[in-house]
Amino acid sequence: MMGGGQPIIVLNQNTKRESGRRVQLQNISAGKMIADVIRTCLGPRSMLKMLMDPMGGIVMTNDGNAILREITVQHPAAKHLIEIARTQDEEVGDGTTSVVILAGELLAVAEQFLEAKMHPVVLIQAYRMALDDALVILKDQLSKPIDLNNEAQMVEVIKSCIGTKFLGQYGDLACSIALRAVKTITTEQDGRREIDVKKWARIEKIPGGPIEESHVLSGIMINKDVTHPKMRRRVEKPRIILLDCPLEYKKGESQTNVEMSAETDFTKMLEMEEEYIKNQCSDLITLRPDIIITEKGVSDLAQHYLVKAGITCIRRVKKSDNNRIARACGATIANRTEELKEEDVGTGAGLFEIKKIGDEYFMFITECSDPKACTILLRGPSKDILNEVERNLQDALGVSRNLALEPYLVPGGGAVEMAVSQLLQEKAKSVTGVKQWPYTALATALEVIPRTLAQNCGANIIRLLTALRAKHASGGWTWGVDGETGQLTDMNQLKIWEPLAVKQQVLKTAVETAVLLLRIDDIVSGCKKSKQEEGGGGAGGMPEDMGPMD
Repeated sequence: MMGGGQPIIVLNQNTKRESGRRVQLQNISAGKMIADVIRTCLGPRSMLKMLMDPMGGIVMTNDGNAILREITVQHPAAKHLIEIARTQDEEVGDGTTSVVILAGELLAVAEQFLEAKMHPVVLIQAYRMALDDALVILKDQLSKPIDLNNEAQMVEVIKSCIGTKFLGQYGDLACSIALRAVKTITTEQDGRREIDVKKWARIEKIPGGPIEESHVLSGIMINKDVTHPKMRRRVEKPRIILLDCPLEYKKGESQTNVEMSAETDFTKMLEMEEEYIKNQCSDLITLRPDIIITEKGVSDLAQHYLVKAGITCIRRVKKSDNNRIARACGATIANRTEELKEEDVGTGAGLFEIKKIGDEYFMFITECSDPKACTILLRGPSKDILNEVERNLQDALGVSRNLALEPYLVPGGGAVEMAVSQLLQEKAKSVTGVKQWPYTALATALEVIPRTLAQNCGANIIRLLTALRAKHASGGWTWGVDGETGQLTDMNQLKIWEPLAVKQQVLKTAVETAVLLLRIDDIVSGCKKSKQEEGGGGAGGMPEDMGPMD
């Protein structure tokens, strides 16, 4: 207010501003809501969600990340929670559901402190302290190392990750696929392991055939056919050349004008083009390859030369696929035909063949001696099921990758959350001052995971949690909820283990998010006036009470 009592309007007329306590409570309820949507997707007894997008496509899944990706939300805090599921998916590939549920719960337990007029910063400091302690507890007290060469143990871990998914019924199959794929693409450079699942392990989905037929190829498969019907469709021990230049006459970069004076000039130009292609092909033919794969086009003339030399040619292959072929058969991708040398030719593959699956042709380069890339071939009754299987496999691949990078395990089934919760509550007694309350609250919030597991099996939650707390208090830190039956069980016997990396990431992401959302005390949402409105006649403006559109 100024002296005259006239309010000064700093913000634009149609901006909405909400501040203080109200925003915090709103953010909390938005967080709770998103967590509720996903709550039923945790554990082996989880429900599937069916999502329809505006185009009429259908997604059926219980993968937290996939669900949140499809939902459109208005509230900025809710959007942020969706973002964290994505982060979790990219970082470790599993635990997307848990992270959202946990973040929602952390916000929910903060509500009482805000109502009691505690300053958010105090709350945040307490949460941060608890997070640091929790991470230390996880690493030092609750994890056990795993031997990566012990296949049976690795399979158990991957199984407990897939057990909650659609692929659960094909547990062994999925585990062996994930393990083989990760083993294939692991490379070690200077003692540092590099496992890039997205880049080197391609999942090809072909509808038709039973799921049991899915397997990992020791090589690459691409949805392509040869360019000319007379080319060979099966070559054993092929010599492969990879190009990313076109085998056709190079057109001018920009618009080119050619002036011709005599009538022989035109034939001369055509001869030059033919000569150019002939040279390109002879460069290739001197290396006696059996197969030439290029990312660009191949002209008819070039095909003619190659067929005469008995060379099979495949064109317009994706860049990423070409890289994979290069890794699998040991070839180097050449940019110009003149530069090809003997060592660029890939000889690592044992068999090249083209098979017809369904009504499409697929090219297989298999039986590679030491492939560092692979294709996972998925079969299944329908497209929707295949998509779900692919999402589950991604999780399995993520788990086996995490184990290869950080070989530590923690017990699953909510046991580890319960154990951390127990130890944090003990530790909270030594925390001085007001911070003790939120610190304890974070510890109790961790119980949401075993609680939700129990809830999804329809068990008696209150009894079960009380019993579980008692177990943990007496030192049974591997006790958790059996997601199938809703009984309390020792996870050692059930053999349900999870990678440490996933749990650490879940905790970090969830606490950081809760902290971030609690820190917000003001939301200003406004939209600029639309052009038509200014031009006269509010044709396009938005009604003022709608706030910003997505």
